[in-house]
Amino acid sequence: MKLTSHDIIRKPIITEKSMAAMAERKYTFIVDIHANKVQIARAVEEVFPGVKVAEVTTARYIGKTKRVGVHIGKRPDYKKAIITLTADSKGIEFFEGIQ
Repeated sequence: MKLTSHDIIRKPIITEKSMAAMAERKYTFIVDIHANKVQIARAVEEVFPGVKVAEVTTARYIGKTKRVGVHIGKRPDYKKAIITLTADSKGIEFFEGIQ
């Protein structure tokens, strides 16, 4: 299955910690669990024009098991990517309105 750029970048992570990291030009996203760092960097540059990626850091998380009464389920596994932009790159407009 071929992933498009919009399939790779699932959603942004908006927390206190990720907002503080934006001062250092670091943006955090939940990405497709099968995407590698090169694919993630290319997807960010395609989805947000004028953005240049300097570095991509990824972390995989295992979903927690949860129970409701006698039923046991599991939250989905996910992958988080922290994208560092170059000094001459534009910022990501999506995050600019939140700060």
